[in-house]
Amino acid sequence: MTITQPDLSVFETVESEVRSYCRGWPTVFDRAQGSRLYDEDGHAYLDFFAGAGSLNYGHNNPVLKRALIDYLSRDGITHGLDMSTTAKRSFLQTFQDLVLRPRDLPYKVMFPGPTGTNAVESALKLARKVKGREAIVSFTNAFHGMSLGSLAVTGNAFKRAGAGIPLVHGTPMPFDNYFDGRVPDFLWFERLLEDQGSGLNKPAAVIVETVQGEGGINVARPEWLRALKELCERQDMLLIVDDIQMGCGRTGAFFSFEEAGITPDIVTVSKSISGYGLPMSLCLFKPELDLWEPGEHNGTFRGNNPAFVTATAALETYWTDGSAMEKQTRARGEQVEQGLIAITEENLADVKEYRGRGLVWGLEFHAKDRASRIARRAFELGLLIETSGPEGEVVKLLPALTVTPEELDEGLSVLARAVRETA
Repeated sequence: MTITQPDLSVFETVESEVRSYCRGWPTVFDRAQGSRLYDEDGHAYLDFFAGAGSLNYGHNNPVLKRALIDYLSRDGITHGLDMSTTAKRSFLQTFQDLVLRPRDLPYKVMFPGPTGTNAVESALKLARKVKGREAIVSFTNAFHGMSLGSLAVTGNAFKRAGAGIPLVHGTPMPFDNYFDGRVPDFLWFERLLEDQGSGLNKPAAVIVETVQGEGGINVARPEWLRALKELCERQDMLLIVDDIQMGCGRTGAFFSFEEAGITPDIVTVSKSISGYGLPMSLCLFKPELDLWEPGEHNGTFRGNNPAFVTATAALETYWTDGSAMEKQTRARGEQVEQGLIAITEENLADVKEYRGRGLVWGLEFHAKDRASRIARRAFELGLLIETSGPEGEVVKLLPALTVTPEELDEGLSVLARAVRETA
Protein backbone atom coordinates (compact mmCIF):
# COMPACT_ATOMS: atom_id res chain seq x y z
CA MET A 1 0.00 0.00 0.00
CA THR A 2 1.39 3.40 -1.01
CA ILE A 3 0.92 6.09 1.62
CA THR A 4 1.47 9.75 0.84
CA GLN A 5 2.95 11.92 3.55
CA PRO A 6 -0.02 13.39 5.48
CA ASP A 7 -0.09 16.92 6.85
CA LEU A 8 0.62 16.38 10.56
CA SER A 9 1.98 19.87 11.25
CA VAL A 10 -0.81 21.11 13.51
CA PHE A 11 -0.63 17.97 15.64
CA GLU A 12 3.13 18.31 15.98
CA THR A 13 3.13 22.03 16.78
CA VAL A 14 -0.03 22.43 18.88
CA GLU A 15 -0.82 19.07 20.46
CA SER A 16 1.12 17.89 23.50
CA GLU A 17 4.06 15.51 23.29
CA VAL A 18 2.01 13.10 25.41
CA ARG A 19 0.21 11.79 22.30
CA SER A 20 1.07 8.16 21.60
CA TYR A 21 -1.11 6.10 19.25
CA CYS A 22 -0.76 8.64 16.46
CA ARG A 23 3.01 8.14 16.51
CA GLY A 24 2.64 4.49 15.57
CA TRP A 25 -0.04 5.21 12.98
CA PRO A 26 1.20 8.35 11.19
CA THR A 27 -1.83 9.21 9.09
CA VAL A 28 -4.98 11.30 9.50
CA PHE A 29 -8.07 9.16 9.87
CA ASP A 30 -11.28 10.55 8.44
CA ARG A 31 -14.09 7.98 8.69
CA ALA A 32 -14.80 4.43 9.80
CA GLN A 33 -17.40 1.72 9.45
CA GLY A 34 -17.45 -1.77 10.93
CA SER A 35 -13.89 -3.06 11.15
CA ARG A 36 -12.42 -0.54 8.68
CA LEU A 37 -10.94 2.90 9.11
CA TYR A 38 -10.16 5.22 6.21
CA ASP A 39 -7.67 8.06 6.19
CA GLU A 40 -8.24 11.36 4.44
CA ASP A 41 -6.50 10.02 1.31
CA GLY A 42 -8.93 7.11 1.13
CA HIS A 43 -6.58 4.34 2.28
CA ALA A 44 -8.38 1.57 4.17
CA TYR A 45 -7.10 -0.04 7.37
CA LEU A 46 -8.42 -3.22 8.93
CA ASP A 47 -8.93 -2.54 12.63
CA PHE A 48 -7.66 -5.14 15.13
CA PHE A 49 -7.54 -2.45 17.84
CA ALA A 50 -11.22 -1.51 18.26
CA GLY A 51 -10.61 1.67 20.21
CA ALA A 52 -8.57 -0.23 22.82
CA GLY A 53 -11.65 -2.37 23.36
CA SER A 54 -14.20 0.46 23.28
CA LEU A 55 -15.71 -0.60 19.96
CA ASN A 56 -16.77 -4.22 20.48
CA TYR A 57 -19.57 -3.72 17.96
CA GLY A 58 -17.45 -1.97 15.36
CA HIS A 59 -17.25 1.61 14.15
CA ASN A 60 -20.51 3.45 13.50
CA ASN A 61 -22.59 0.34 14.03
CA PRO A 62 -25.72 1.11 11.95
CA VAL A 63 -28.25 -0.07 14.57
CA LEU A 64 -26.64 1.97 17.34
CA LYS A 65 -26.15 4.96 15.05
CA ARG A 66 -29.84 4.96 14.13
CA ALA A 67 -30.87 4.92 17.79
CA LEU A 68 -28.51 7.81 18.54
CA ILE A 69 -29.62 9.92 15.58
CA ASP A 70 -33.29 9.39 16.42
CA TYR A 71 -32.68 10.42 20.03
CA LEU A 72 -30.76 13.57 19.09
CA SER A 73 -33.31 14.45 16.39
CA ARG A 74 -36.08 14.64 18.97
CA ASP A 75 -33.95 16.85 21.25
CA GLY A 76 -33.43 14.17 23.87
CA ILE A 77 -31.49 15.14 26.99
CA THR A 78 -27.74 15.03 26.32
CA HIS A 79 -26.27 16.19 29.64
CA GLY A 80 -28.03 15.13 32.79
CA LEU A 81 -25.63 14.79 35.73
CA ASP A 82 -27.42 12.16 37.85
CA MET A 83 -30.92 13.42 37.10
CA SER A 84 -33.58 10.87 36.22
CA THR A 85 -34.12 10.74 32.46
CA THR A 86 -35.97 8.49 30.06
CA ALA A 87 -32.66 7.41 28.51
CA LYS A 88 -31.20 6.41 31.87
CA ARG A 89 -34.37 4.58 32.89
CA SER A 90 -34.36 2.61 29.65
CA PHE A 91 -30.73 1.63 30.09
CA LEU A 92 -31.12 0.59 33.73
CA GLN A 93 -34.19 -1.52 32.98
CA THR A 94 -32.58 -3.16 29.95
CA PHE A 95 -29.32 -3.81 31.81
CA GLN A 96 -31.22 -5.38 34.67
CA ASP A 97 -33.41 -7.52 32.37
CA LEU A 98 -30.75 -8.68 29.89
CA VAL A 99 -27.54 -8.75 31.92
CA LEU A 100 -28.07 -8.87 35.68
CA ARG A 101 -31.18 -11.01 36.17
CA PRO A 102 -30.26 -13.81 33.73
CA ARG A 103 -26.96 -14.19 35.62
CA ASP A 104 -28.59 -13.89 39.06
CA LEU A 105 -26.43 -10.87 39.86
CA PRO A 106 -28.01 -8.58 42.46
CA TYR A 107 -25.77 -5.58 41.78
CA LYS A 108 -26.66 -1.96 42.36
CA VAL A 109 -25.54 0.27 39.47
CA MET A 110 -23.48 3.42 40.01
CA PHE A 111 -22.56 5.93 37.31
CA PRO A 112 -19.22 7.23 38.64
CA GLY A 113 -18.05 9.31 35.68
CA PRO A 114 -17.27 8.91 32.00
CA THR A 115 -14.11 6.77 32.00
CA GLY A 116 -12.78 3.49 33.31
CA THR A 117 -10.47 5.07 35.84
CA ASN A 118 -13.48 6.90 37.34
CA ALA A 119 -15.08 3.50 37.92
CA VAL A 120 -11.92 2.14 39.53
CA GLU A 121 -11.55 5.18 41.79
CA SER A 122 -15.13 4.78 42.98
CA ALA A 123 -14.63 1.05 43.59
CA LEU A 124 -11.53 1.65 45.70
CA LYS A 125 -13.22 4.45 47.62
CA LEU A 126 -16.28 2.31 48.32
CA ALA A 127 -14.21 -0.69 49.46
CA ARG A 128 -12.30 1.50 51.91
CA LYS A 129 -15.51 3.06 53.18
CA VAL A 130 -17.18 -0.32 53.71
CA LYS A 131 -14.24 -2.03 55.42
CA GLY A 132 -12.75 0.98 57.19
CA ARG A 133 -9.26 0.10 55.93
CA GLU A 134 -6.89 1.81 53.50
CA ALA A 135 -4.81 -0.97 51.94
CA ILE A 136 -5.67 -2.46 48.54
CA VAL A 137 -3.95 -5.49 47.01
CA SER A 138 -3.41 -5.62 43.25
CA PHE A 139 -1.32 -7.89 41.02
CA THR A 140 1.92 -7.81 39.07
CA ASN A 141 1.51 -6.31 35.58
CA ALA A 142 -1.94 -4.94 36.43
CA PHE A 143 -3.34 -1.84 34.73
CA HIS A 144 -6.33 -0.04 36.24
CA GLY A 145 -6.16 3.54 34.99
CA MET A 146 -4.17 6.77 34.95
CA SER A 147 -5.59 8.76 37.88
CA LEU A 148 -3.75 8.55 41.19
CA GLY A 149 -5.81 5.90 42.96
CA SER A 150 -5.85 3.70 39.87
CA LEU A 151 -2.12 4.18 39.33
CA ALA A 152 -1.47 3.05 42.90
CA VAL A 153 -2.81 -0.39 41.94
CA THR A 154 -1.16 -0.43 38.49
CA GLY A 155 2.09 -2.32 37.96
CA ASN A 156 3.72 -0.57 35.00
CA ALA A 157 6.73 1.42 36.22
CA PHE A 158 6.61 3.96 33.38
CA LYS A 159 2.95 4.81 34.00
CA ARG A 160 3.41 4.90 37.77
CA ALA A 161 6.33 7.31 37.45
CA GLY A 162 4.10 9.81 35.69
CA ALA A 163 2.22 10.41 38.95
CA GLY A 164 5.10 12.51 40.29
CA ILE A 165 4.23 11.67 43.90
CA PRO A 166 4.39 8.51 46.02
CA LEU A 167 1.61 6.06 45.22
CA VAL A 168 0.51 4.64 48.54
CA HIS A 169 -1.83 2.10 50.11
CA GLY A 170 -1.43 -0.41 47.27
CA THR A 171 0.48 -3.70 47.56
CA PRO A 172 1.22 -5.94 44.55
CA MET A 173 0.99 -9.72 44.70
CA PRO A 174 1.98 -12.30 42.04
CA PHE A 175 -0.58 -12.77 39.26
CA ASP A 176 -1.46 -16.27 38.09
CA ASN A 177 1.63 -18.15 36.82
CA TYR A 178 3.95 -15.25 37.67
CA PHE A 179 6.46 -17.85 38.94
CA ASP A 180 5.86 -20.25 36.02
CA GLY A 181 4.02 -22.71 38.24
CA ARG A 182 6.94 -23.16 40.66
CA VAL A 183 5.16 -21.58 43.64
CA PRO A 184 1.73 -22.63 44.97
CA ASP A 185 -1.02 -20.11 44.34
CA PHE A 186 -1.31 -17.37 47.00
CA LEU A 187 1.38 -18.90 49.24
CA TRP A 188 3.10 -15.54 49.74
CA PHE A 189 -0.14 -13.55 49.94
CA GLU A 190 -1.77 -15.74 52.59
CA ARG A 191 1.43 -16.00 54.62
CA LEU A 192 1.63 -12.20 54.81
CA LEU A 193 -2.02 -11.96 55.82
CA GLU A 194 -1.63 -14.44 58.67
CA ASP A 195 1.74 -13.24 59.98
CA GLN A 196 1.35 -10.39 62.48
CA GLY A 197 4.94 -9.42 61.76
CA SER A 198 4.65 -9.25 57.96
CA GLY A 199 4.11 -5.49 57.79
CA LEU A 200 1.10 -5.87 55.48
CA ASN A 201 -1.84 -3.81 56.67
CA LYS A 202 -5.10 -5.73 56.45
CA PRO A 203 -6.46 -4.94 52.96
CA ALA A 204 -9.94 -3.62 52.36
CA ALA A 205 -10.05 -5.28 48.96
CA VAL A 206 -8.24 -7.08 46.19
CA ILE A 207 -8.56 -5.77 42.62
CA VAL A 208 -7.90 -8.07 39.66
CA GLU A 209 -8.28 -8.37 35.89
CA THR A 210 -9.25 -11.85 34.70
CA VAL A 211 -7.15 -11.17 31.60
CA GLN A 212 -4.48 -8.51 31.88
CA GLY A 213 -4.78 -6.56 28.64
CA GLU A 214 -2.17 -3.83 28.97
CA GLY A 215 0.00 -6.14 31.06
CA GLY A 216 0.62 -8.54 28.16
CA ILE A 217 -2.57 -10.65 27.69
CA ASN A 218 -1.96 -12.67 30.84
CA VAL A 219 -4.91 -15.03 31.31
CA ALA A 220 -5.93 -16.09 34.81
CA ARG A 221 -7.12 -19.68 35.14
CA PRO A 222 -10.69 -20.15 36.41
CA GLU A 223 -9.38 -22.20 39.34
CA TRP A 224 -6.99 -19.39 40.29
CA LEU A 225 -9.85 -16.88 40.29
CA ARG A 226 -12.00 -19.19 42.40
CA ALA A 227 -9.18 -19.63 44.89
CA LEU A 228 -8.74 -15.84 45.03
CA LYS A 229 -12.45 -15.37 45.76
CA GLU A 230 -12.27 -17.98 48.54
CA LEU A 231 -9.20 -16.28 50.01
CA CYS A 232 -11.00 -12.94 50.05
CA GLU A 233 -13.96 -14.48 51.85
CA ARG A 234 -11.74 -16.16 54.46
CA GLN A 235 -9.80 -12.99 55.11
CA ASP A 236 -12.74 -10.55 55.11
CA MET A 237 -11.59 -8.68 51.98
CA LEU A 238 -13.76 -7.49 49.10
CA LEU A 239 -13.02 -8.79 45.61
CA ILE A 240 -13.08 -6.17 42.85
CA VAL A 241 -12.98 -7.40 39.25
CA ASP A 242 -11.86 -4.76 36.77
CA ASP A 243 -13.83 -5.73 33.66
CA ILE A 244 -13.27 -2.47 31.83
CA GLN A 245 -11.50 -3.96 28.80
CA MET A 246 -12.46 -7.62 29.14
CA GLY A 247 -16.16 -7.15 29.87
CA CYS A 248 -19.08 -6.57 27.49
CA GLY A 249 -18.44 -9.90 25.77
CA ARG A 250 -14.74 -9.56 24.97
CA THR A 251 -13.84 -12.99 26.39
CA GLY A 252 -17.12 -14.63 25.35
CA ALA A 253 -19.60 -14.22 28.20
CA PHE A 254 -20.83 -10.71 29.00
CA PHE A 255 -18.64 -10.59 32.12
CA SER A 256 -15.20 -12.13 31.93
CA PHE A 257 -15.51 -13.70 35.39
CA GLU A 258 -18.52 -15.83 34.47
CA GLU A 259 -16.38 -18.73 33.27
CA ALA A 260 -14.84 -19.01 36.74
CA GLY A 261 -18.27 -19.20 38.38
CA ILE A 262 -17.56 -16.42 40.87
CA THR A 263 -19.57 -13.38 41.93
CA PRO A 264 -17.25 -10.46 42.73
CA ASP A 265 -18.29 -7.97 45.38
CA ILE A 266 -17.59 -5.03 43.06
CA VAL A 267 -17.20 -4.89 39.26
CA THR A 268 -15.98 -2.00 37.12
CA VAL A 269 -17.26 -1.69 33.55
CA SER A 270 -16.50 0.89 30.86
CA LYS A 271 -15.09 1.00 27.30
CA SER A 272 -17.70 -0.94 25.28
CA ILE A 273 -20.63 -0.54 27.66
CA SER A 274 -21.86 2.42 25.58
CA GLY A 275 -21.45 0.32 22.45
CA TYR A 276 -20.52 3.30 20.30
CA GLY A 277 -17.29 4.59 21.76
CA LEU A 278 -19.09 7.22 23.83
CA PRO A 279 -17.69 7.85 27.33
CA MET A 280 -19.54 5.83 29.96
CA SER A 281 -18.64 3.70 32.94
CA LEU A 282 -20.35 1.70 35.67
CA CYS A 283 -19.43 0.56 39.14
CA LEU A 284 -21.51 -2.46 40.15
CA PHE A 285 -21.66 -3.73 43.71
CA LYS A 286 -23.66 -5.95 46.01
CA PRO A 287 -26.61 -4.10 47.65
CA GLU A 288 -25.24 -4.44 51.17
CA LEU A 289 -22.20 -2.41 50.12
CA ASP A 290 -24.28 0.58 49.02
CA LEU A 291 -23.28 2.80 51.93
CA TRP A 292 -22.84 5.99 49.91
CA GLU A 293 -24.24 9.26 51.19
CA PRO A 294 -25.97 11.34 48.46
CA GLY A 295 -23.32 13.21 46.48
CA GLU A 296 -20.43 11.55 48.30
CA HIS A 297 -18.98 10.56 44.94
CA ASN A 298 -20.09 12.51 41.90
CA GLY A 299 -18.98 13.98 38.58
CA THR A 300 -20.30 16.47 36.04
CA PHE A 301 -20.31 14.04 33.12
CA ARG A 302 -21.63 10.89 34.73
CA GLY A 303 -25.00 11.35 33.02
CA ASN A 304 -24.03 10.92 29.36
CA ASN A 305 -27.50 10.27 28.00
CA PRO A 306 -26.47 9.65 24.37
CA ALA A 307 -24.25 6.87 25.76
CA PHE A 308 -27.24 5.44 27.64
CA VAL A 309 -29.14 5.35 24.34
CA THR A 310 -26.47 3.48 22.40
CA ALA A 311 -25.77 1.19 25.38
CA THR A 312 -29.44 0.18 25.48
CA ALA A 313 -29.48 -0.44 21.74
CA ALA A 314 -26.32 -2.56 21.99
CA LEU A 315 -27.80 -4.71 24.76
CA GLU A 316 -31.08 -5.19 22.90
CA THR A 317 -29.31 -6.02 19.65
CA TYR A 318 -26.54 -8.32 20.86
CA TRP A 319 -27.50 -9.59 24.33
CA THR A 320 -31.20 -10.43 24.15
CA ASP A 321 -29.88 -13.87 23.24
CA GLY A 322 -26.52 -13.65 24.94
CA SER A 323 -25.63 -17.27 24.21
CA ALA A 324 -25.56 -16.57 20.47
CA MET A 325 -23.13 -13.70 20.88
CA GLU A 326 -20.98 -15.75 23.24
CA LYS A 327 -20.81 -18.70 20.83
CA GLN A 328 -19.90 -16.40 17.94
CA THR A 329 -17.10 -14.76 19.92
CA ARG A 330 -15.69 -18.11 20.99
CA ALA A 331 -15.80 -19.35 17.38
CA ARG A 332 -14.00 -16.23 16.15
CA GLY A 333 -11.48 -16.69 18.97
CA GLU A 334 -10.76 -20.24 17.85
CA GLN A 335 -10.15 -18.88 14.36
CA VAL A 336 -7.63 -16.38 15.74
CA GLU A 337 -5.96 -19.09 17.79
CA GLN A 338 -5.50 -21.28 14.72
CA GLY A 339 -3.93 -18.35 12.90
CA LEU A 340 -1.52 -17.73 15.76
CA ILE A 341 -0.64 -21.42 15.90
CA ALA A 342 0.31 -21.27 12.21
CA ILE A 343 2.43 -18.15 12.77
CA THR A 344 4.12 -19.77 15.77
CA GLU A 345 4.93 -22.94 13.83
CA GLU A 346 6.43 -20.85 11.02
CA ASN A 347 8.54 -18.83 13.46
CA LEU A 348 9.40 -21.30 16.21
CA ALA A 349 12.73 -19.66 17.02
CA ASP A 350 11.18 -16.20 17.43
CA VAL A 351 7.80 -16.69 19.10
CA LYS A 352 7.87 -17.20 22.85
CA GLU A 353 4.15 -17.82 23.38
CA TYR A 354 0.64 -17.04 22.16
CA ARG A 355 -2.24 -16.72 24.62
CA GLY A 356 -5.75 -15.34 24.97
CA ARG A 357 -9.47 -15.89 25.43
CA GLY A 358 -12.43 -15.04 23.24
CA LEU A 359 -11.35 -12.16 21.01
CA VAL A 360 -8.35 -10.89 22.94
CA TRP A 361 -5.03 -12.49 22.00
CA GLY A 362 -1.35 -11.84 22.44
CA LEU A 363 1.72 -13.04 20.57
CA GLU A 364 4.92 -12.70 22.58
CA PHE A 365 8.41 -12.72 21.08
CA HIS A 366 11.79 -13.48 22.60
CA ALA A 367 13.21 -10.24 21.16
CA LYS A 368 11.62 -7.43 23.16
CA ASP A 369 11.55 -4.96 20.25
CA ARG A 370 10.03 -7.38 17.75
CA ALA A 371 6.40 -6.62 18.57
CA SER A 372 6.75 -2.90 17.90
CA ARG A 373 8.47 -3.57 14.59
CA ILE A 374 5.67 -5.95 13.61
CA ALA A 375 3.03 -3.36 14.53
CA ARG A 376 4.76 -0.74 12.37
CA ARG A 377 5.00 -3.10 9.41
CA ALA A 378 1.37 -4.17 9.87
CA PHE A 379 0.30 -0.53 9.68
CA GLU A 380 2.20 -0.14 6.41
CA LEU A 381 0.29 -3.18 5.14
CA GLY A 382 -3.08 -1.77 6.25
CA LEU A 383 -3.64 -3.46 9.63
CA LEU A 384 -3.99 -1.68 12.97
CA ILE A 385 -2.59 -3.60 15.95
CA GLU A 386 -0.98 -2.43 19.17
CA THR A 387 1.56 -3.84 21.57
CA SER A 388 1.26 -4.57 25.28
CA GLY A 389 3.30 -5.95 28.14
CA PRO A 390 5.74 -4.17 30.48
CA GLU A 391 8.28 -3.76 27.66
CA GLY A 392 5.87 -3.72 24.71
CA GLU A 393 6.97 -7.25 23.87
CA VAL A 394 3.52 -8.62 23.03
CA VAL A 395 1.53 -8.09 19.83
CA LYS A 396 -2.05 -7.51 20.97
CA LEU A 397 -5.05 -8.49 18.85
CA LEU A 398 -8.35 -6.89 19.83
CA PRO A 399 -10.75 -7.00 16.85
CA ALA A 400 -14.41 -6.04 17.14
CA LEU A 401 -16.75 -8.83 18.21
CA THR A 402 -18.66 -8.16 14.98
CA VAL A 403 -15.61 -8.86 12.79
CA THR A 404 -16.36 -11.32 9.98
CA PRO A 405 -14.46 -14.60 9.46
CA GLU A 406 -13.17 -13.19 6.18
CA GLU A 407 -11.82 -10.07 7.90
CA LEU A 408 -10.14 -12.22 10.53
CA ASP A 409 -8.45 -14.30 7.85
CA GLU A 410 -7.33 -11.15 6.08
CA GLY A 411 -5.88 -9.63 9.24
CA LEU A 412 -4.14 -12.82 10.31
CA SER A 413 -2.61 -13.10 6.84
CA VAL A 414 -1.26 -9.54 7.11
CA LEU A 415 0.06 -10.28 10.59
CA ALA A 416 1.83 -13.39 9.34
CA ARG A 417 3.44 -11.35 6.57
CA ALA A 418 4.50 -8.62 9.01
CA VAL A 419 6.12 -11.27 11.24
CA ARG A 420 8.03 -12.73 8.30
CA GLU A 421 9.17 -9.35 7.02
CA THR A 422 10.53 -8.21 10.40
CA ALA A 423 12.60 -11.34 11.09
